[in-house]
Amino acid sequence: MDHDGISTVEVTNISGHGLWLLAHGRELFMPYEHFPWFRELPVSAILRVEEPSPGHYYWPDIDVDLTDEIIEHPERYPNIAK
Repeated sequence: MDHDGISTVEVTNISGHGLWLLAHGRELFMPYEHFPWFRELPVSAILRVEEPSPGHYYWPDIDVDLTDEIIEHPERYPNIAK
């Protein structure tokens, strides 16, 4: 689905509890409890997400790198949010 440089990843919703990332037809919820640096960001910084390689997401405005594994299992990465 990555035709003509069009990204296959996008933030589809931002709420008071977290954000939803749509990647390759799957929606991943990222609660602020585990990803607190997104809580106070301007919407434009949250929406600007890139996928430099499959399953690896990068927010250039805040220099945050995350993977499917980290998003799906944040409890395995307790130091990420510190």
